[in-house]
Amino acid sequence: MKKLNLLLAFSLLTLLLGYTARLSAQNTPVLYFCERYTSDGEVNISDRFYTGYLTVMVKSDYALGLKDVSLQFDKYNCRTGKFDYYKKFDFTVQPDMKYIYFERNSESDMRFDDTGIYRVFLLDNHGKTVTSGLIEII
Repeated sequence: MKKLNLLLAFSLLTLLLGYTARLSAQNTPVLYFCERYTSDGEVNISDRFYTGYLTVMVKSDYALGLKDVSLQFDKYNCRTGKFDYYKKFDFTVQPDMKYIYFERNSESDMRFDDTGIYRVFLLDNHGKTVTSGLIEII
């Protein structure tokens, strides 16, 4: 009888915790890529592109709280099996932004010249990763 009461109490506790847990499909910002961003939205979202200019998109369910950020590109090195630094660009954004697009401007070319696999990071002003994504340039 004591084991049954213990099992019942454990089941009730598990049930209560299950109801209070908040489930969400996206709990961190998502980084993805498109050819360009227009007033109608993203054009050709993919993770595989030809060499050239790309736009990096970041979408979140909440305000990111960022002001000064960087996008860092690292290229996969087949000989070493590691990612090597490729290039980095600095941007200024508003702390209340949930949806940001990063595109070519006078200070950042956002161009992928070489084919390969790249890891792209959105970094905060302390160099910590906010989100990241992989892309293949063919």
